[in-house]
Amino acid sequence: MKLVYDVEDKPPVSQLIVYAFQQVLAIMAATITVPLVVGNGMSTAAALFGAGMGTLVYVAFSRRKSPVFLGSSFAFIGSMSAAFAGAVSAQAGFFGLILGAVFAGLVYVAFALIIRAVGVGWVDKLMPPVVIGPTVAIIGLSLSASAISNLKSSSSTGDNTQWAILCGLVALLVTMLASTYGSKNVRMIPFIIGILAGYALAIVMTLIGRATGAENLQIVDFTPYTDLVKNGVTLSTFLSVPDFTIVHALHGMNEITPAYIGTVAAAYIPVAFVVFAEHIADHKNLSSIIGRDLLKEPGLDHTLLGDGVGSMVGAFFGGCPNTTYGESIACVAITRNAAVSTIIVAAIECMIISFISPFVAFISSIPACVMGGVCVALYGFIAVSGLKMIQHLDLDENRNLYVVSTILVSGIGGLSLTFGNVTITSVACALILGIIVNNVLANGTTKDDE
Repeated sequence: MKLVYDVEDKPPVSQLIVYAFQQVLAIMAATITVPLVVGNGMSTAAALFGAGMGTLVYVAFSRRKSPVFLGSSFAFIGSMSAAFAGAVSAQAGFFGLILGAVFAGLVYVAFALIIRAVGVGWVDKLMPPVVIGPTVAIIGLSLSASAISNLKSSSSTGDNTQWAILCGLVALLVTMLASTYGSKNVRMIPFIIGILAGYALAIVMTLIGRATGAENLQIVDFTPYTDLVKNGVTLSTFLSVPDFTIVHALHGMNEITPAYIGTVAAAYIPVAFVVFAEHIADHKNLSSIIGRDLLKEPGLDHTLLGDGVGSMVGAFFGGCPNTTYGESIACVAITRNAAVSTIIVAAIECMIISFISPFVAFISSIPACVMGGVCVALYGFIAVSGLKMIQHLDLDENRNLYVVSTILVSGIGGLSLTFGNVTITSVACALILGIIVNNVLANGTTKDDE
């Protein structure tokens, strides 16, 4: 892929700020969804700040060579819920979030040290393109249900309406038109343009719906804005310190018991092993997009350290372990902007935005259907980039055919396994099955032997 901006390039400052904000929008929906799902008083603003901090740590450890944003990991939702469920108080639960992120991060650190000692050659043997390609495709395809569910949902009423779908499809169409037919500058920010177009239409529909009493037209929920002024216009209307996890955790330290520590460790550590496989898949995918093998330079050990330590640091503020985001990688692929400087500025913007109340309200009020429409393109690009990895493989060869088909069917079918509080995701199950089939058929009969 020919990049507009390569990894080391630095776009003009005025453009860089806009490009970075596009990355923020790309990762924003998923990043704030995790604390909303877990609940228990977790803050979306704090999650944004934690994602920004974690990304800066990742960029430092990866030596500014890997252009990807880190956001709240969905894989740890069950673990985070278990941290609250096993705690004697909410404050102790917040301490458990940080403790769990440290446990998960240490797994990454251990993997990094092992890889530094033995190298990454075994990774290529264990996960060749025939395994990693369809696995990356599954990462995108497994998110498709989420994108379509959002596309059909109104943020205001929650009902599935044709008007919500229309707003999402307008966002998608404008994004595609901007990316395909726009000028160079427009092609660099198609998601911003698409989201704003869908949001504008949703606002018009909502105003009409309120004036006529038609609930199915009320797409936008203005509550985040009204909450800013419900107690009058004060300083907090414009600036507000996020509700950081560490503040609650400090009040719960005295309530931590050895048994609870064991509960948190059991909830987080196994999931970290699963996410390790997805970390490799993401970086293989990103490597194919930017034309550089990130597993060799800066090295898988460096990216793992960045991911692990970044999760620890991010959780101190937002409570959520972080992970590299496929949405961010897709944004790089679609805009052809691989400049790490964009990721750095996006991380800083995330941290600044978390303090600016109107910005947090704006981000929170973007309708689910609009983000769903844009995510159709984002998730689709992830899937396509994975399929591109296998385009030169001979699928008439039995071994390749069975490996790819096993991964695709098990992944799309949603095969997952649950052991207590630990869930092996469909992506991880598909990858594990693909590795097994690939090795079992290593010396199998091929078409050339027939």
